[in-house]
Amino acid sequence: MQSAAAAHRVHASPPMPSYIPPFGLRTVVGCLGMLLAVHVAGFNEHVTEIGLTDIRGAMHIGHDEGTWLIAIYEAFNIAAMAFTPWFYMTFSIYRFSIFMTAIMALLALPAPYMPDVTALCLLRAFQGLAAGCLPPVLMTVMLKYLPAEIRVFGIGGYAMSATFGPNLGLPLEAFWFEKIGWHWLYWEIIPLAALAIGMMAYGLPKDPVHMERFEKFNWLGLIVGVPAICSLVIMLYQGDRLDWFRSPLITHLAFWGGAAFIVFVVNEAFHPSPYFKIQYWRTRNIQAALLSLVGILAICALMSEIPATYLEAVRGYRPIQTAPVSLVVALPQLLMLPLIAALCNSRKVDCRIVLAAGMLCLAVAAYLGTWLTPDWVRDNFYPIQILQIFGQPMTVIPTLMLATLALGPADGAFISGMVNMLKGLANAVAFALFSALTRRREQYHSTMLLDHHGTHGLALQGEGNAIAGQLAGTSVDAGHVARNSLQVFHTYVHEQSLVLALADLYFALIWVCLGYAALNLVLPRRVYPPRPPSSPAPMR
Repeated sequence: MQSAAAAHRVHASPPMPSYIPPFGLRTVVGCLGMLLAVHVAGFNEHVTEIGLTDIRGAMHIGHDEGTWLIAIYEAFNIAAMAFTPWFYMTFSIYRFSIFMTAIMALLALPAPYMPDVTALCLLRAFQGLAAGCLPPVLMTVMLKYLPAEIRVFGIGGYAMSATFGPNLGLPLEAFWFEKIGWHWLYWEIIPLAALAIGMMAYGLPKDPVHMERFEKFNWLGLIVGVPAICSLVIMLYQGDRLDWFRSPLITHLAFWGGAAFIVFVVNEAFHPSPYFKIQYWRTRNIQAALLSLVGILAICALMSEIPATYLEAVRGYRPIQTAPVSLVVALPQLLMLPLIAALCNSRKVDCRIVLAAGMLCLAVAAYLGTWLTPDWVRDNFYPIQILQIFGQPMTVIPTLMLATLALGPADGAFISGMVNMLKGLANAVAFALFSALTRRREQYHSTMLLDHHGTHGLALQGEGNAIAGQLAGTSVDAGHVARNSLQVFHTYVHEQSLVLALADLYFALIWVCLGYAALNLVLPRRVYPPRPPSSPAPMR
């Protein structure tokens, strides 16, 4: 009997590998590979978006057609984030992450050689779909594979995708276009993606595949949810250009997309296998964290867009000349994110206080921006950017802590899809707000300036026409001088009205930042950084 039992033990099948591997160097390499893959996806998004003007010139694409490249990519990118958790739980994190990273990189190869805009939009749609699958996996990897005592540092690593990556997009675009060639605006992700795949293949655990989950597959949620999210995102990106609801396209996207989204939300609330749980919105911390996440990321996007727009439109800077303004914020994040994560990892520190202090930093930065004038150059923005070095990580990390640490380990997959979808929507909301508010405030100030000129122009007639005086020596044709004088005058009016519009945006951001600071001091309950469970005392 004993020999039979021994033989049975010898020939028994080996145990399945642990779902959560013991923490070590291999796990660290896998997590860093996943982090690199997400940054590659972010570069693929931001670099091509910032360099769209250069891409359009190289590929002979018109302005209106070029806006669809951004809208379609972002629509599928954000839609993918909502449904990713179900698929990586089914196919395993290991296989799903490597496959999507490889697809994203391979689709970059033919991008510069697409024959027309339609083919390029189709390719970018699939590339956005693959890239959008990676950020939710990163959040799960950081929360699942890192030990409890350093899990907040994992949240800080995920926060890099919201602070470090977007601010690095402009310098990368400037480097690739000015130094290497415009093709590399697409191809830059290929070597980095190959490195990320190698690191993930080495370090991520090979989880089992659960194909039985397809027995309860949420077909209605997928069929209704993807068009709903894509419609709403395209509406945000194309709304201002098409004059919002005066456009039949925007009206249909808003009506049918909104109706489909309502059906999607109702289906998620009652389906036995949802993509994310709507019931989380009943929790105060989730309400505050998710609402704050959208607002904070939109604020950060707006405060990055305003200097770039001013320096390009008013001062005529090229991206390579604007790059130092973004690098001032991007590079210090490599130090600030771990420091803020270490601060929030202390049980003596309330992350809500850190969040409120970060919002105050952003409010002071916005206040400094209200002094914007047409005489500003790149150096004038550095104090504003320095405050953002502290403000961005101090707001993003505590917000992610409030959203994730109040839930159990089994809830991570459901919250990751929701958090990342809202993270993507924040960029779309920021784009729509910036386009709409800038255009309307610029039109308002332009009208007021021209009205004052028409009202008080005669009072200054004795002072002479300074513009005409400067241009008088350029031509003997008085009509030609008059036309040039009028053109220069309208250029000055445009510059002044744009500067006033951007200053108005800074002024509005002051009150938004203060509102979010007050909200997060009152609404969410305090969460504590996780700690490993204490081992029971030995029996005596």
